[in-house]
This record gives sequence, structure tokens and C-alpha cells, in this order.
Amino acid sequence: MFAYAFTFLAALAVTFILTPAVKNFAVQIGAVDKPDARKVHHGLVPRLGGLAIYAGFMVSVILTVGFTYEMTGIMIGATCLVFVGIADDIVSLPAKVKLLGQILSAAVLVIFFDVNIDWIDLPYVGIIEFPLFISIPLTIFWIIGFINTVNLIDGLDGLAAGIATIASIAIALLAFQMGQWVSAAAMVAMTGACLGFLQYNFNPAKIFMGDTGSLALGGAIAALGILTHTEILLAVIGIVFVAEALSVIIQVI
Repeated sequence: MFAYAFTFLAALAVTFILTPAVKNFAVQIGAVDKPDARKVHHGLVPRLGGLAIYAGFMVSVILTVGFTYEMTGIMIGATCLVFVGIADDIVSLPAKVKLLGQILSAAVLVIFFDVNIDWIDLPYVGIIEFPLFISIPLTIFWIIGFINTVNLIDGLDGLAAGIATIASIAIALLAFQMGQWVSAAAMVAMTGACLGFLQYNFNPAKIFMGDTGSLALGGAIAALGILTHTEILLAVIGIVFVAEALSVIIQVI
């Protein structure tokens, strides 16, 4: 249990300490969210808060889990998504460019590090196995879908980070029960990083995670859900994410 405690505290401390520095950096480069009629804040609020979450997660995972095969892939994928998010937070990338970045990040993880949905266990049905030509596109679609559900919900102070914390705790407990140390420790690190950031993100938020945080957060949680084979449970645990995504789809239609 000491290892889990260290993992949590390392992520919490790094994120909590770095967030003010990230806030100042975002202001200096003009990565700020401007108020308008659709937003609840009234002044300029820095974005890029996801950099602190990313740093806390990465430092904690490297110190405790190390560079295992699957975690290396998840860290590389999260890093790619962070760069896409930074660019979007600064210059507002076109939707197609942002989606292409998400696809490439997910493809690297799936193709080169074998983080695939090879099978799912459905209640009353049993285990359904997928051949590779279905598994790869299905996994990429799942990761991109979850990335964007987290991105969509990041509209109110503390909402995305709060729901991500709950999902991370749930998956960590499931992974612990299944004896999956790597996945459990990674989700504990994610929990610590989100909680460290939430201290600055509660209403009224002093900083937003921005796409820098929501893209990487969604991608990492989706990938770790695949490693623990809790994809179906993740959709239930993150029901607010799913509801938000369905709401947007229905509204667009």
C-alpha cells in the first residue's frame, strides 16, 4: 500500500506545485479563455492547466511504474495529445487538424504498443473476440470517442477533472482487485494529478485544463480502461461523459 500512497502523493504534489507556474506561463503567451455570453467566468482565465496534470501523472508513473511496454505507449500517446492540445489552446486549431492529431496519437498506441480491444465480456452473452482488422479500428474509434467526451464536458469549473477523478478511482480499485499493479498505479497517479489540479479549478476557476488537459486525460483513461478490460464499465462509471456526448450528437442532428 505504501507504493500506491507514494504514487498518489507524488502526482498530487507535482501537479499542485506546478499549476501556478503553468498559469503564469499561459498568461505570458496569451493562452487565455476570454469571457462571452455563453461562459460563466467574467475575466480572462488561463488555459494550459493540463500541462500540470500531465507533468504530475508522468513524473509519478515514471517513478513508480517505470517504462513498461504498455505504459510507454500510453505515455507517448498522451504526450502527442498534449502537443495537439497546446497548439489548440494557443491558436485554436481547425477541427479536422485536431481530429487528425487524435487519430495519429491513438494509432501509435494501438499499432505499435498493442493496446487493443481484443475481446469484450458482455453480460448474458459471454466473451466476444475480435480479429485484428476489427480490433484496430474499433480501438482507435473508442479512444478518440472518449477523448472527445472528456473534451466536451470540460465546460464548467471542476467538472471534467472531478468526473475524471471519480472514474480513475473506480478503475484503480478494479485493477487492484484483478492484481493489475501497472494499471492500478497509473490510475492512482491520475487521481492524484486531477485532485492536485482541482484545487485551482473549483469555481471560480483560476485556471482551465484546456484541450491540453482534456485530450490527454481522455486518451489516458481510455487506454488504461482497455488494459484492464473495463471498457464497458468505464462507459457506466463515466456516464456523465457518455450523456454529454449523446446530448451533443442529438443536438447536432
